[in-house]
Amino acid sequence: MKTRAAILDGPNMDWKVETIDLDPPKAGEVVLELVGSGLCHSDEHLLTGDMVMDPATAAELGLEQFPIIGGHEGAGKVVDVGPGVTTLEVGDHVVLGFIPSCGRCPSCATGKQNLCDLGALLLTGRQITDMTCRHHREDGTDLGIMCCIGTFSETTVVNEASCIKIDKDIPLDKAALVGCGVTTGWGSATYAADVQSGETVVIVGCGGVGMNAVQGAAMAGAANVIAVDPVEFKREQAQVFGATHTAASLEEATAMVMDMTWGQMADKAIITVGEGRGHLIAPAMAIIGKGGRVVHTSVADINDTEVTMSLFDLTLMQKELVGSIFGSANPRYDIPRLLRMYQLGQLKLDELVTNTYDLADINVGYQAMRDGENIRGMVMYEH
Repeated sequence: MKTRAAILDGPNMDWKVETIDLDPPKAGEVVLELVGSGLCHSDEHLLTGDMVMDPATAAELGLEQFPIIGGHEGAGKVVDVGPGVTTLEVGDHVVLGFIPSCGRCPSCATGKQNLCDLGALLLTGRQITDMTCRHHREDGTDLGIMCCIGTFSETTVVNEASCIKIDKDIPLDKAALVGCGVTTGWGSATYAADVQSGETVVIVGCGGVGMNAVQGAAMAGAANVIAVDPVEFKREQAQVFGATHTAASLEEATAMVMDMTWGQMADKAIITVGEGRGHLIAPAMAIIGKGGRVVHTSVADINDTEVTMSLFDLTLMQKELVGSIFGSANPRYDIPRLLRMYQLGQLKLDELVTNTYDLADINVGYQAMRDGENIRGMVMYEH
């Protein structure tokens, strides 16, 4: 089968859109015709080199991380199934979870599907079943796929473990957003931060993930939701999603929080900037009060180990610093749950997409993200 895909040949290069060859599905796999894909910052980390595997690790696994098809936020319909597939059939609509969930490992069995053991394969770019490729350049070169799904391919082959079946009356273009950004942000507030009614919450960074952390905190009943972002457009949009106050910097937000809480400071802070940096931890920890919690959701450079913070303050004020992937949510439970909330008018999805692009214009879309022009850009496919 032929299809179009956006390929990254290595760090600091542009995405190349090419016609590629797609193999039939093997055991446990399905072929999906996607409606489109969100342009998430996590794919940008491939381009900047922040999410590039150590060469020794890659060599040990016997694979090359590049070239790779990007994309990990998509939805579509099943057009073919491989042997042994039991939960999907042709015609089903699915959202792709960027973390596969096997349902059997200790994490899945204890309600932590976002930590499924299969997540160890996310950066390998290979099929879960046999660590080989179904996507190839026309010259035969194997192509990896981002997070084992590669949603920058108009049609893709994925493992059944990455698919969450949804009702057919849900618009697939909106459903795609719940595969990453929406659930990651919303869950960072409702699960990882455990925002409670009446609390004061600070969200640092208001892109596709941060905007949904704003939305999640507001839905959880926070009295004060302070959205922090240097881009005025994003601060304005944050108010649409439930922010009660906005600030251009953490310093400005700190003074604001001190005033509104009579010096008690915030209960929770959530870091959702595009690129996690260790120097952000200290001011984020300073903006929360006694017993407060900072949630770090941002993806940082894989080799960055430098963090600045006060250990004295951490202990004496009994503060918490926690990490969160996929918003600490469970894909098979929370994706359908959030889509039901959308259908009931309780969750904003339509307002998230600022601009849509043809796959050929993917580099234009990512430049708009870098320039702060999009809350969420999407590439849309025509089949």
